Amino acid sequence: MERYVIIPAGGIGQRMASAEGRPKQMMNLGGKPILRRTMELMYRLEPQVKIIVSMLPSLKEEWKKYCFEADFLQPHILADGGMTRFHSVKNALSYVSKGSLVAVHDAVRPFVTEDFVNGLFEAAQEHGAVVPSLPLVDSIRELKADGGSKAADRSRFVFVQTPQVFLSDILISAYEVPYQAFFTDDASVVEASGHPVTLVPGLKDNFKITTPEDLSRAAEMLEKL
Repeated sequence: MERYVIIPAGGIGQRMASAEGRPKQMMNLGGKPILRRTMELMYRLEPQVKIIVSMLPSLKEEWKKYCFEADFLQPHILADGGMTRFHSVKNALSYVSKGSLVAVHDAVRPFVTEDFVNGLFEAAQEHGAVVPSLPLVDSIRELKADGGSKAADRSRFVFVQTPQVFLSDILISAYEVPYQAFFTDDASVVEASGHPVTLVPGLKDNFKITTPEDLSRAAEMLEKL
């Protein structure tokens, strides 16, 4: 089956205190934008995938300029980024063929591995919709409406990661619904359409670079590779 990777890269990264005011996916990690490092991993996949990056129109020219100046000329489609992640993925899906497999991966998770992603594609071909996850290790509490909190059973919760991988017909159909505020990832959209998702083991180092502390951790990891 033909394989696609959608990378939503339209966010502005409000939790990342960048002195330059740059979106986090464009920030430097070891001499390259984080987005490029994430894309480079996807280009190493076998069989090859088609990459679609959803990007705000205001960033497209900057990105194209960077690609030419840095000789980063690997082919990819630039789709329009939307108001939310939902809209960015929806726009990218217009370039995806039915009868294929499609992964959606955060632009700022540059530490996935080829084996991990290929395994997710294979699992999606069997199950239709797969989401990598990790168990919670810290104690958690549930916030109450009155401002208090109560202990919660952490065994009933997991962290979810990307890439989340789907049969394209399932994902395309799911994204025909109107946007809802609880659509925080693709699994939530697919579940809302009535299709179940299958959890598979995640990857410990596959963390999302969201804060300055995350960026420092990523730089330290990169030095050890």
